[in-house]
Amino acid sequence: MEQLQQLEQRAVLVGVNLNHQNDFEYSMEELVNLAEACDIEVVGSLTQNLLKVNPSHYIGTGKIQEVIALLEAHEGNLVIFNDELSPSQIRNLEKDLQCKVIDRTILILDIFAQRAKTREAQLQVEVAQLKYMLPRLVGLRESLGRQSGGVGTKNRGVGETKLELDRRRIEEKINVLTKELDLLVAHRQTQRKQRKKNDVPVVSLVGYTNAGKSTIMNAMMEVYNPSQLEEKQVFEKNMLFATLETSVRSIPLADNKSFLLTDTVGFVSKLPHHLVKAFRSTLEEVAEADLLIHVVDYSNPEYDRQIEITNQTLKEIGITDIPTLYAYNKSDLTQRQIPEIQGDTVYLAAKKRVGITELVGQIRERVFKDYIKCDMLIPYDQGAVVSYFNERANISSTSYEAEGTVLSMECKLSDYGKYKQFVITQPIDHSE
Repeated sequence: MEQLQQLEQRAVLVGVNLNHQNDFEYSMEELVNLAEACDIEVVGSLTQNLLKVNPSHYIGTGKIQEVIALLEAHEGNLVIFNDELSPSQIRNLEKDLQCKVIDRTILILDIFAQRAKTREAQLQVEVAQLKYMLPRLVGLRESLGRQSGGVGTKNRGVGETKLELDRRRIEEKINVLTKELDLLVAHRQTQRKQRKKNDVPVVSLVGYTNAGKSTIMNAMMEVYNPSQLEEKQVFEKNMLFATLETSVRSIPLADNKSFLLTDTVGFVSKLPHHLVKAFRSTLEEVAEADLLIHVVDYSNPEYDRQIEITNQTLKEIGITDIPTLYAYNKSDLTQRQIPEIQGDTVYLAAKKRVGITELVGQIRERVFKDYIKCDMLIPYDQGAVVSYFNERANISSTSYEAEGTVLSMECKLSDYGKYKQFVITQPIDHSE
């Protein structure tokens, strides 16, 4: 698909505020950020309040002249609309404006195409792009030259035949890519099943794009798993959609407990439905988490809206009942004293590594509830069981009696059930 870099990058942005939407101004600001993420210079902006969009041109035809005037005044040659346009709207607008017209969807798809590093992410983006393109082939091909009409296939114009060929090629390509994607998804599902079998809690980072999810992941690795940091560091950068790939990292804690931390794609308002569908398999990682860490850029004046957008997107992909902890990141850029914990919210600054241990403390309280304190007497001929608990439990004392080794420990409920025959005292219910 044509990359936006190849265009001369001076754009006028156009948005329609339908029925006084509350978040309209915010989504226009977001459009500026999306354009800049594609190295497009925004030279002008025009908005219109309407009760319903104009089916032929999206905006009222009177506004077309204003857009032309803005383009001429600022030497612009690209117009970006804040909503998804229909094929006929693109065609009509390009004809009247005499310049390239794109919509918010293609802009986001293009950013994703630039950022995709792994094969899976590249396939997901390509499938979304092709599905977007399919109904727009007519608009994308300016001179089809239909010489003759006629019903059915007889006497069809050259342009029309070419269009059918293109359509078939795209549909075939979508099928081929989808099959390859299914194999990669199946492989990841196998890995997920394995993780579930290992009984390690999974904690998922979610949030608006550029809130600092990858920075939090790297900070946790640095504090709790420094030996793996260099090899396992995830890409972090102050830009929209820096991370499209799902990263999974193990965070080992001092008392033989550990959890898996997953980082996934950030959200943005009006995330194209083709993209949400294409990335559904990636987002399923989140659906199987034991706990969500909703990362918020607390320094952003619109952080409330960004929380809303993230919650809405999670709801759309069917994620509604997973316990959530809020990490208010970049709190050092506000007047708040950090670190601070208030209920389910931790105020922190991941870049400065302030509040990371507090966040992990809150994670621990929520994901290690099924642990129990007990004493076990393990016969000397069962040395493997002692080794097992040394690796997997938090042992507070070990003593050697005539009958075997006595371990005082805190272990998983499932391990307690497995080795119940060795328990020598009534267990104490324990939740950290």
